[in-house]
Amino acid sequence: MVVSVTKPLPEVPDRLRLEKLERLLEVAKAMASQRDVKALMDIVLEEAKAVAEAERGTVWLLDRDRKELRTFVAQGLAAAKSELRMPEDRGIAGAVAKGGRTIRVHDAYADSRFDRSQDEQTGFRTRNILAVPMWAVDQTVFGVLQLLNKKENVDGGHFTDVDQELLTAFGSQAAAALQSALLYEENRRAFEGFIDASVIAIEARDPTTSGHSGRVAQLTVGLAEVVNRLGIRTQWDPGEDGFDEDEILEIQYAALLHDFGKIGVREEVLVKADKLYPHERDLLLHRLEYVRRTMESDMWRRKFDLASSAGSAAAGAALAEEEARYRRELIELDELQEFVLACNRPTVLEEGHFERLREVQKRVFRGPRDASTPFLSEDEVVKLSIRRGSLSVSERLEIESHVTHTYKFLKKIPWSRNLRNVPEIAYGHHEKLDGKGYPLHLGKEAIRLQTRMMTISDIYDALTASDRPYKKAVPHIKALDILSDEGNKGMIDQRLLQVFIEAKIPETRLGKST
Repeated sequence: MVVSVTKPLPEVPDRLRLEKLERLLEVAKAMASQRDVKALMDIVLEEAKAVAEAERGTVWLLDRDRKELRTFVAQGLAAAKSELRMPEDRGIAGAVAKGGRTIRVHDAYADSRFDRSQDEQTGFRTRNILAVPMWAVDQTVFGVLQLLNKKENVDGGHFTDVDQELLTAFGSQAAAALQSALLYEENRRAFEGFIDASVIAIEARDPTTSGHSGRVAQLTVGLAEVVNRLGIRTQWDPGEDGFDEDEILEIQYAALLHDFGKIGVREEVLVKADKLYPHERDLLLHRLEYVRRTMESDMWRRKFDLASSAGSAAAGAALAEEEARYRRELIELDELQEFVLACNRPTVLEEGHFERLREVQKRVFRGPRDASTPFLSEDEVVKLSIRRGSLSVSERLEIESHVTHTYKFLKKIPWSRNLRNVPEIAYGHHEKLDGKGYPLHLGKEAIRLQTRMMTISDIYDALTASDRPYKKAVPHIKALDILSDEGNKGMIDQRLLQVFIEAKIPETRLGKST
C-alpha cells in the first residue's frame, strides 16, 4: 500500500527528532567534501539506514539518457558487477522515479510492483519498503533512496511518517552532494581526456619521443609515493608531511604535460637526427656527385686533347696517366665524402676534424658556367663542426624554448586551487641545482621538490629510451651511473636519486632491469 506524504505527522518526542536532524546535518557537511561517487553513495546509504533504522537499502541514480536506474551500492541485491542497472520504470524504485512521490509499502509481497526475484536469489525476505525521491537542483528526480525492512524491535517493525520526513529531507541533501560529485567526476574525466589529447599532439609532432611523457609521469608519481611511504618529505620541504591526493595529481599532470611546449618548436628541429637536415645532406651528396661527373668530363676532355695533338698511339702513356689520375681523384673524393658523412652524425667530433673540414671547404671544382665553387659552404662547415649532438646553438636554444612555451600554455589553463602549481612544477624540469639549467637558471632553493623528482625521471627516460634516432639507448645501469655522476656534481638532488635507485622505481614502474 501507498501512504500519502500529506498525512499528518504523529506526535514524537522532540528530542529524538532533533537528534536525528542534527546527525543528518553533520553528515550533510561530510558529504559536501566527498568527491568519490561510490564512497558518497556508501555514506548516503549507511546514514539513511541508521536514521530510519532499516536493515538494508539501495541508492539508485536516474540515467535519463539510457532511461535506466543505476547503482554502485545495493544491499540485498545479488550481483557480481560493481554497477547494477534496471529500467527506470521497474519496481518500487522505478515507480518513485517516474511519479516523483514517496512510496511506503507495509507488505512488500502484497504489492504487485515489488520484484521478488532478488529475494529469491539472495534468500533475503523483504517485509516492507520506504522509497523516497532524491530531487536535483533543477527540481527533477535525480535518484531514489530505497530502504528495506524496518528493524522489528523499533516502531513495531514498520517505517513511520517521521522516517519518511527525515529521509525525504536527507534525500535532497544527498542528491545535491551526489550531483556535485558526479559533475566533478565528469569534469575530471573531460580534463584528463584533454591532457591525453595534448600528449597525443606532442607525440604527433615528435614521434621519436612516443611514450616519453607517460613514462616520466609513472616514474615521478612512483618516486613521490615512495617519498610518502618513507615519510621523508619534511627533509626537503620543512613543515610538509607528505604529498596528498591532490598533490600527487598535480605531479602527474605536470609530468604528462612537461613537454607540451614542443608544439611551438619547428618540427624539423624537433626530429633532427643529424647535423645536416635531410635536404641539406641530399644537396651535399648531389654536389659531390656533380664533382664526380665534372672530374670524369675533365678527364675525357684532356684525353681528347692529347689524342688530337699527338695521336692515340703516341699519347698512350699520357692517356694512361690521365686515367690513373682520375681513379686517384675518385678514391680521394670517396674518402672525403665518407669523412663528411661521419662528421654529420651526432657523435662527439674528434680533434682535428674541424681543421680538415676547413681544408675541404678550400677545395673548389668547376661548377656551372665554369664558376669556381667550394666543396662545402660556410653554413655546412659550421653545422658539421658541431662538437656534440646534432643541434646548432640557435637550434638548441629553439629546443630549450619549449620549456617556456609549456609554461605559457599551462598558465592559460584555469587550474582549480588544488592544482594551481602544475605550471610551476613543469616549468623547472630542465633547471639544475647548481644554477646551470634553463631557462631561468634557478638555484637550489628555488626549485620545487616535485620538479626535482621530475628532472630525475626525465633524464632517466631520455637516456634509456630506445626510440631516439640520434642516439642509442643507454642500459639501465649505465643510466643510473650517469645520474649518480650528475648527483655528485650537484646538478640533481642526490638524496632523491638515492631513493629513486634504492626503491627500484624504474624496475617497478617500467620493468627496466638491464
